[in-house]
Amino acid sequence: MKAIVFYQHGGPEVLQAAELPTPHPGPGEVQVRVHACAMNHLDLWVRRGIPSLRLEMPHIPGSDVAGVVTEVGPEVSGVQVGDRVVVNATLSCGECEFCLRGEDNRCRRGAILGEHVRGGYAEYVVVPARNVLKLPEGFPYEEAAAASLVFLTAWHMLITRGGLRPGEDVLIVGAGGGVNTAALQIAKLAGARVVVVASNPEKAERVRALGADHIIDRSQEPDWSRAVWQWTGKRGVDVVVDNVGQATWMKSIRCLRPGGRLLVVGATSGPNPEDFDIRYVFSRQISILGSTMGTRDDFRTVMGLVFAGRLRPVIDRVLPFTEEGVREGHRLLEGGAVFGKIVFRMDEGR
Repeated sequence: MKAIVFYQHGGPEVLQAAELPTPHPGPGEVQVRVHACAMNHLDLWVRRGIPSLRLEMPHIPGSDVAGVVTEVGPEVSGVQVGDRVVVNATLSCGECEFCLRGEDNRCRRGAILGEHVRGGYAEYVVVPARNVLKLPEGFPYEEAAAASLVFLTAWHMLITRGGLRPGEDVLIVGAGGGVNTAALQIAKLAGARVVVVASNPEKAERVRALGADHIIDRSQEPDWSRAVWQWTGKRGVDVVVDNVGQATWMKSIRCLRPGGRLLVVGATSGPNPEDFDIRYVFSRQISILGSTMGTRDDFRTVMGLVFAGRLRPVIDRVLPFTEEGVREGHRLLEGGAVFGKIVFRMDEGR
């Protein structure tokens, strides 16, 4: 099969086309012919190299997959060849204490497709049958792939972990990322007021169109935490979604009301905030909640809302599944010139 892989960590130039053996499903697994695969910042981190991550080389990135079931392994029921599906990238054993409690994203032997194991930048991928969800008739592969990881992540973070309630104020730090555009829509659906910190006027207008109640353009208002404080009448917000990390951590904490929650699913600017003052945590009784991916129940719930049109993935552009197309996607995402998701349409590269 054709795949886009890397044999060593580095910049976008390490991504290259390769011919690899086609994987076939074992017990409880299905083979999916990939029609669309979307990008995440995770793809960049894996390509550059994560110190604790040991990969089988060549590695195939890609977590967001939608396609057609082309082969079914033994002991599979409820899925058949020809089914159009979207893949839940949260892989779990199904047997440990967390899986048995329905907390499969905390599985002791858990993995993420495209990070710990070979992923979706390929013609075919094999995953557990329990990780595929059938698409409604006519639902676009590109939209399914673009929604799968970011809406799952945002739903688990805001609803399952964060316990978001109607009438609460939510601050989202950063306007253009896939998780944040998903989080904005989910927060509005849950009945919250949403303020977004955008990096420029163009992104500010685009999040306004998605339903943000208030936008702070940090190119015009560098002291955005003060602006948030004033917008809430010096009360502070109930919830902050901060996936930026090192560069914004302390400002985000200052925006919280007493008893507020800081929700963290990433750290794109780095993991070590030097100005972190622990006293804010206990003096304001702040909760810091880490979140990764989501459960199978979360996936079914949020994708059902996507299928129903109540939530919709934001797609920046669709690129061909070619060596240059994938490299271009990585360059664009690294450069920050993206609003929403980049999707690779696999059929175009065949």
